[in-house]
Amino acid sequence: MKLRAAIVVATAAVLGVPAGHAATLPPGNAAQQWEKIAEDTAVGAGAFQGEAFLYLAYVSAAMDGAVNPGERNGQSPDAAVAEAAYDVLVHYFPAKEPDLTALRELALANVPDGPAKRNGVTFGDLAAAKVLRERADDGLQTPIASTSSFPMLPFGPGVWRLTPPAYAAPQTPWMATMRPFILLSPDRFLPPPPPLLQSQEWVDAFNEVKSLGQNVSATRTPQQTDVALFWAANVNRQWGLLVRGLATSMNLDVPESARWFAMVNVTLADAGIAFMNAKYHYLFWRPVTAIDPTSVTNDGFGLVPGAGDGNPLTQEQVGWRPLLTTPNHPEYPSAHATFTSAIAEVLTRFLGTSHIDVDVQGTTSLGVTRHFETAEQLRADVENARVWAGIHYRFSVEAGTALGRAVADYDLDHAFSGGH
Repeated sequence: MKLRAAIVVATAAVLGVPAGHAATLPPGNAAQQWEKIAEDTAVGAGAFQGEAFLYLAYVSAAMDGAVNPGERNGQSPDAAVAEAAYDVLVHYFPAKEPDLTALRELALANVPDGPAKRNGVTFGDLAAAKVLRERADDGLQTPIASTSSFPMLPFGPGVWRLTPPAYAAPQTPWMATMRPFILLSPDRFLPPPPPLLQSQEWVDAFNEVKSLGQNVSATRTPQQTDVALFWAANVNRQWGLLVRGLATSMNLDVPESARWFAMVNVTLADAGIAFMNAKYHYLFWRPVTAIDPTSVTNDGFGLVPGAGDGNPLTQEQVGWRPLLTTPNHPEYPSAHATFTSAIAEVLTRFLGTSHIDVDVQGTTSLGVTRHFETAEQLRADVENARVWAGIHYRFSVEAGTALGRAVADYDLDHAFSGGH
């Protein structure tokens, strides 16, 4: 089957409509609508991208449980997914209850009254309650986008420090010890350590990102710059629109859509837990810290000023800055490469082929689309993008790709039944 899912990164939120304006459901079937509402709720609340996938996983698992395995007899699947998603979202986002209630009432008003509707609401309630019960005390920390303490390493060459320009607090360290959804433990597929700072692999990676990843790089081509900027989009928006578009292209019904969304979001949530575990385990420094030790401030994470790598084959450069702002979490492995490899594997398994044949649009400011014939093309594009953006080393994106594939294979083998 040849498929093309064009992605447009949404900027307008469904929730939070001004007073006097009626609630409006997103396009698509009931599962697509509530997957989008969940995305808008989590992203709109300010959740970091890895964190947002946790909430999307909660909602998707509840919707899936409400209508699968198989379409439950005597119920409206539309009512079931609406109620399941609503219950979960209100639980985690109580401040959004008025908006969510308006959307729930609109969704249920579209379902004819009768036993099927009542049964659907009942199954939705039960599925949501099961997810909330099973995920209680799983390590999720609130409020949204909060930091936490974590085991630190003695400062020295290679150890992570807060990065310019904001020197923002560490992003969601608590995710590193969360209870995964399917994986047995967060470190089930812990990558091997980053290369030693005296190794040739380190020298090659240092010099590559220093040359190609600088904000004013003279060696990065305009096309490489475009690729790096293309993948600066919010991944929750980007992948959410991809999977909803694919549900439309494949004409999936509500139960099929709910299962598809659960496959994606549960797997990406586990991938996020796994890479955060690895990041805060290794606490490896970002390129800006390694290349410009003077970028280090008195951040409370080590000595001031920063330390060099002690390798005569790498040359530091005062004032070096990356093309994109460095994210506020440790470097190794790459989060984006992990997420991308995981969804590439889910696509491969769901479609039954690695020739995924999708079009993905980046940010609204670029307004361009990139086409990917295969899952490996998609993985390679993101790997390159993060190096060319100046925020990752080559070995880190490769480790992320391996981690994402491993997590996806495990989750799909243990919780989902292969392709469509």
